[in-house]
Amino acid sequence: MRTICLYFEIHQIIHLKRYRFFDIGADHYYYDDYANEISINEVAERSYIPALSTLIEMAKNSNGAFKVALSISGVALEQLEIHAPAVVDLLHQLNDTGCCEFLAEPYSHGLSSLANEDCFREEVMRMSDKIKQMFGKAPKVFRNSSLIYSDEIGAQVAAMGFKGMLTEGAKYILGWKSPHYVYHCNQAPSLKLLLRDYKLSDDIGLRFSNSEWSEYPLFADKYINWIDALPQEEQVINIFMELSALGMVQPLSSNILEFLKALPYCAKEKGITFSTPTEIVTKLKSVSQLDVPYPISWVDEERDTSCWLGNVMQREAFNKLYSVAERVHMSDDRRIKQKIIPVHHPRQSQCGEMQQFVCQIEHAEHNQRDSRSLIGIFIVICFRRTHRYFPPYLLR
Repeated sequence: MRTICLYFEIHQIIHLKRYRFFDIGADHYYYDDYANEISINEVAERSYIPALSTLIEMAKNSNGAFKVALSISGVALEQLEIHAPAVVDLLHQLNDTGCCEFLAEPYSHGLSSLANEDCFREEVMRMSDKIKQMFGKAPKVFRNSSLIYSDEIGAQVAAMGFKGMLTEGAKYILGWKSPHYVYHCNQAPSLKLLLRDYKLSDDIGLRFSNSEWSEYPLFADKYINWIDALPQEEQVINIFMELSALGMVQPLSSNILEFLKALPYCAKEKGITFSTPTEIVTKLKSVSQLDVPYPISWVDEERDTSCWLGNVMQREAFNKLYSVAERVHMSDDRRIKQKIIPVHHPRQSQCGEMQQFVCQIEHAEHNQRDSRSLIGIFIVICFRRTHRYFPPYLLR
């Protein structure tokens, strides 16, 4: 029987305040608390609260037939607990329905999987423990930052005890293969892989309200008909996106939530079910190994890591950051671990967005940033607005 795996990500960046050259050594607080509060409250009001309320309603009305998966970064969770506790309450309510699975991901939503295995493991275990503490179940499926995956990363994730992992159904990796099957890591056959259908996902997450789109307006029955028309042997349809797509990218006035509510009813008419990632990796066998020698992600058309490590400045900042990882772990100074060096603490440069804001286009604004003189480096970084709904770090 064909099944839909519907997954949403919750993540919010940490905004840094203006930090000038002469603040080095004098001001050790880097965060823009006002911008953080305004940003998280706006997203909560416009997206998270109405979207989660809708998911709760769908779960209760379906008698257990509707299933959904969520993951939340530690960075986002910290902000929600402080500024928008109503969202945390809704997450608990959704968990109480029994129709939601919470996945693990790196605490900081960072790039540690590309650089330092010890940092990566520490972040994943920290977030897994947090999920178990909050929702009562240890996550069994892993979702890396921006769906980053490679053979080597898959082996590391399998070694942590996870049964499955989500990643991008990149066309240049799949070739003639379809993302609508379960695959497994070539270095760890026990780790099953669920591949995102980027077309069906982006039809909702990016194109839904675009009046110039050839398929506009999109209705639930039409969408389910597309899924039903797929070859009969293709049994797993993975639709992954950010939760902020519901309300921020696609405004509530576009009736995106009404579209979402109608999906289970239309799917039921076609005999299509909803399943969580753990249900899928438990019930279905892998059809083949997936060979991914170089990291892939769900970002940009390239579906790789070039948005973070595509130019010299990005790689320099990235390498400097992780070059001090061992020394940070050896230190007993809490101030170093939480504020001075970002390798350990998620509120600093380890967040993937810090790398993503580094200039890659000629119209980017040029700004200077201090990476703190403990290791005697000063990096000039160029930032650009890569996500129109979340402003970049405001340094002027």
